Amino acid sequence: MTKKEDFSEKELARYGRQIIIPDISESGQKKIKTARIFIAGAGGLGSISSYYLAAAGVGELIIVDRDTVEMTNLNRQIIHNTADIGMPKVLSAKKKLEALNPHCAVRPIQAEMNKENILSLVGDCSIIVDATDNIETRKVLNYASLQKGVPFIYGGVNRFDGMITTFIPGKTPCFECLFPGIESPKSIIGVIGPLPGVVGSLQAMEAIKIVLGMEGLLTGRLLFISAGDMTFREIKVGRNPDCGICRL
Repeated sequence: MTKKEDFSEKELARYGRQIIIPDISESGQKKIKTARIFIAGAGGLGSISSYYLAAAGVGELIIVDRDTVEMTNLNRQIIHNTADIGMPKVLSAKKKLEALNPHCAVRPIQAEMNKENILSLVGDCSIIVDATDNIETRKVLNYASLQKGVPFIYGGVNRFDGMITTFIPGKTPCFECLFPGIESPKSIIGVIGPLPGVVGSLQAMEAIKIVLGMEGLLTGRLLFISAGDMTFREIKVGRNPDCGICRL
């Protein structure tokens, strides 16, 4: 149990609905407060996952995205608004998140993630949240997860469909195990606005459970969401013994 002075009165009021949950309490809230989480992307998935993680009281969020806000983003990337068009997404996100919760420190980095810089970008973050929209960057995040030994929460959306799973180095399949040899599509993929909200919320929930040390993670399980007929299906997944990435 943490000491009451670990939180200000405003923090105790802000997180009160979480602290009264026995699985969290003040000790769990302190874990959330001291967590440092890496969010790759400030688009549709990142809008939601970062917003809920900041609201939950995560102490520090590192958000990396190379792009600026465009009109075409606004049907799903709800952390941004019309006035933000032309602004770097990471700065727009920082403004909204720190307005939501001034106790959450947001470090925005406008950069392209690649194999040369990803380890320094992730730094000492304990969780990687995949909020990207291309396979190449996800492979880079998978590399960082394996090198750093930290969980990688994957999320993807396509039209009315979404997927999410959590990769734990040494315990579960890695991204390459599930999607060997896959490449990003050449054409633009359509996405219905609320779908990233569902997937991003689940990613935030996974991250919080990891911070708290809870069981029941989406490890070894790929959750497939079909918003078209509103069904959720779970697919069991295992490590690929021939994977050229995580078996090395």
